[in-house]
Amino acid sequence: MKRIGIMGGTFDPIHNAHLLIAEQAREQAKLDEVWFMPAHVPPHKQQKKSVANAIHRAEMVRLAIRNHPQFRITTVELDREGPSYTVDTMQQVVTLHPTYEFSFIIGGDMVEMLPQWHAIEELVKLVRFIGFHRPHFAPQPSRWTPYVDFIEIPLWDLSSTYVREQIQIGKSIRYLVPSAVECYIKESGLYGADPT
Repeated sequence: MKRIGIMGGTFDPIHNAHLLIAEQAREQAKLDEVWFMPAHVPPHKQQKKSVANAIHRAEMVRLAIRNHPQFRITTVELDREGPSYTVDTMQQVVTLHPTYEFSFIIGGDMVEMLPQWHAIEELVKLVRFIGFHRPHFAPQPSRWTPYVDFIEIPLWDLSSTYVREQIQIGKSIRYLVPSAVECYIKESGLYGADPT
């Protein structure tokens, strides 16, 4: 049975910490592959609009993972309309790949929010969770922690918001994002980058 980790997110833009988390999850949880799943409209971020459109975000993910043989992109959430609840998406993914075993990769801070996830009782029947520790945050044990396999990763407090802010003030994003993503952002003039 193939073991797949799902790395969901807006990836606005994808950055090197996303890749580090995915690789550490793959190695430590002994996953065969990690599938990056760009979100269409995450319910917990409905009030926030993605800065880059779905086409740009998916292309940046493709560029970031293109040289990693165990990384894939799935656009199942981008192909859906409206809010993307994880349970609905994973029901669709499990139906498409019934012989695969799926784990959803989340930050340690999201473990405490699992009780608030839409249809969590159904979701834990479909997937396990791989939780990674975020800087300055230690998750509290809850009734959901038996569904979570925790991994240790080097602490790296990097966010897509920080990357966008660096671009907007004209600072370098080299080593924050893969070089192909940096070039794509510049060429496309994303986040206020000066096209060169």
